[in-house]
Amino acid sequence: MRHTDILSGLLTRNPRMHLLTVVGARPQFIKAAAVGYAIQAAAGRGRTIRSTLLHTGQHYDFEMSRVFFQELGLQAPDHDLAIGSASHGAQTGRMLEAIENVIQSTRPDVVLIYGDTNSTLAGALAAAKLHLPVAHVEAGLRSYNRRMPEEINRVVADHLSRWLFCPGETAAANLAREGIEQGVHVVGDVMYELVVKFGRKGDLPDGWDALNVEPGRYILATIHRAENTDDETRLTAILEGLGELARQIPVVAPLHPRTEKLLHAAGKNLPNGIRGVAPLSYRQMMAAEGSAALIVTDSGGVQKEAYWLGVPCVTVRDETEWLETLEDDRNILVGADRRNLVAAAQRQLARGRLSEPAIAKATAASSIVDILLADTRHHPDAGR
Repeated sequence: MRHTDILSGLLTRNPRMHLLTVVGARPQFIKAAAVGYAIQAAAGRGRTIRSTLLHTGQHYDFEMSRVFFQELGLQAPDHDLAIGSASHGAQTGRMLEAIENVIQSTRPDVVLIYGDTNSTLAGALAAAKLHLPVAHVEAGLRSYNRRMPEEINRVVADHLSRWLFCPGETAAANLAREGIEQGVHVVGDVMYELVVKFGRKGDLPDGWDALNVEPGRYILATIHRAENTDDETRLTAILEGLGELARQIPVVAPLHPRTEKLLHAAGKNLPNGIRGVAPLSYRQMMAAEGSAALIVTDSGGVQKEAYWLGVPCVTVRDETEWLETLEDDRNILVGADRRNLVAAAQRQLARGRLSEPAIAKATAASSIVDILLADTRHHPDAGR
């Protein structure tokens, strides 16, 4: 196994902690990269973490997975489970069994999980059943919609975690309402650190010019959540709304492999005027977001990025766990209603570029590393 990568720190004879990080989806690769930079910085100060990276394979497409590792400098996975796509129960069950095997063979001190995917849930369950402490980055988020699989994953992961790293006070308050007050730390958002680091510095992909879209003169749309893609009525309404908007302004839609597969299975095509493109890498996506006049999405991460970049947003969901994005209507919730989508989009387009919100220093990842290292109860050299 490799522990010499730029993001895993320099392995000493007496590492302070052995951390097993479980990732499986695009947002988790981004968050893990931010924490990885902080691990590297800690190693430079002589505070070493031994890092083992486990990729469940939940996102197995190159554009959704390996390209992020290459682009962000994230250490190549020490364990790639290659689970792939399946129903929620089947996918989570396969992950649980495989992660358990890795934990037993590698014997980490802490299992670090991110966000709200099936990979998050499986990592938390596997660790808890083997009596290992869990650290959850992005803890405390709630949509209060238990029909969302992500909500179930969040709640279970939080109740199994020893360290709960919250992006804001609202998340901490959500945990307190559920009786979770020990181990809660408000550290900020790790994704914000990469926005600060990279901003709009990425390059748009080859072939972007052929789309005939001008900076500041297109809508960027991403649709991938099961609540939309698995419901034909909702998906049809969203696509019809985007199609109506595309008659007024170009709409560019990076297609999640799952969304493209479901469209093909249903015999549906994108409405005329919508430019479907392959998934974008992180830095390509940042460039596309930063140049858009408007973002339409059902992604939590993209909502946040739009908010930080000062790009108006319309979210095709009935609720959001990222309440701060709704301030001053920077982000407008429209559900899957065609008319509401079109009306909100036209309103946002008329506003133009927004100011970027004032946010405290981007220090979430370093805070997470410092907190984990400060708690020596589960370190192999505790008390030395």
